[in-house]
Amino acid sequence: MGDNPLEWANRFDVSQWHFLVAYVDALRVGGAALIMNAPDVEMLDGRKDLALLWDIRVAPAFRSRGVGSAVLAAAETEATSLGAAELKVETQTVNVPACRFYESHGFELRQANAGIYEGLPNEIQLLWYKSLN
Repeated sequence: MGDNPLEWANRFDVSQWHFLVAYVDALRVGGAALIMNAPDVEMLDGRKDLALLWDIRVAPAFRSRGVGSAVLAAAETEATSLGAAELKVETQTVNVPACRFYESHGFELRQANAGIYEGLPNEIQLLWYKSLN
């Protein structure tokens, strides 16, 4: 997908993306990008009722303090308000904490795809889904 958010606008039309930010006092400690109805993003599978949680990040010093859960809850609320029936997120087998996080928040693992990441033959893409109804 591309890890550097500064590069996203060079690859995609981000004008319809939704960006969520978490603050503690005046310090930005987390955030997420949520995508719907973006024809240039293949992971939406052409569906109008699917929202994609493209990226969620929490500053290391604020992990395990509820920031990720709060950002995810805000993303779910935003996706629902935009008409999404389901939320999708991608992780990899190497990111066990993320897998545990999504599973603990009601996501269901539906796909495991090997050979997706060029140059990373042992890394498997995991696709998680959560119903928003």
